[in-house]
Amino acid sequence: MEREDRECAYRERRALIGRGAAVWTRTAGTGPQRVLPDGCTDLIWSEAGPDGELLVAGPDTCARLAPGPPGSRAVGLRFAPGQGPAVLGVPAHELRDQLVPLAALWPGAEVRRLAERIADAERIADAERTAEAERTVARQAAQGRVLEDAALGRLRTAEPPDPVLAAVVAGVSRGTGVAGIAAAVGLGERQLHRRSLAAFGYGPRTLGRVLRLNRALDLARTGVPFAAVAATAGYADQAHLAREVRTLTGVPLGRLLQGSGG
Repeated sequence: MEREDRECAYRERRALIGRGAAVWTRTAGTGPQRVLPDGCTDLIWSEAGPDGELLVAGPDTCARLAPGPPGSRAVGLRFAPGQGPAVLGVPAHELRDQLVPLAALWPGAEVRRLAERIADAERIADAERTAEAERTVARQAAQGRVLEDAALGRLRTAEPPDPVLAAVVAGVSRGTGVAGIAAAVGLGERQLHRRSLAAFGYGPRTLGRVLRLNRALDLARTGVPFAAVAATAGYADQAHLAREVRTLTGVPLGRLLQGSGG
């Protein structure tokens, strides 16, 4: 995620479910937040409504602006690429570029129990803290743990991870073409595309573009010159990097870094 408004407070940590998943917290500032494509799905608890709401954000193909009342809080569990469908119970491509209520995917009773567990965790956190800032941090930590526990429960009964998925991520990250990845995993290109749609929300080529974008942004945020970012991340040249950033995020790279405080 990238902050369009510098007053937005965003933090994340590694999630217990592993494979690169993360728990993140966000407190909205006065402007919208630019959410960048990352090949992931998110399970989100949002406090924007009167009673809070459980949501699912699918894998994005381009950036979207996430508005929210100033001060509204959200906690999310971002699954690693390919991990979300095992928890959410639907193919990733059915959620592509969407933000939907969790109740649209899970039985209503299960969603209500999860919301009740979050509310219980919030009450315990509030009772143990006196300062408002401490209560906020404790509430968000408790909410994140409940989301992790729910995901772990579903993963225990899910099918084992498809071994092809790790090979796809590794292949596109190296810049290997679709034909080369398909040959390496023993699938036809059409089969590979179908498996990728179900797991990641899009085919290997788009996944590769999205992961390359995130590698480039990680480098750029550390102060690496843009020409070196392009060469290291796997772009043909700096102009190619600039075109891809604008296409996938909607803004030039320099503005993107300013918006994220990078």
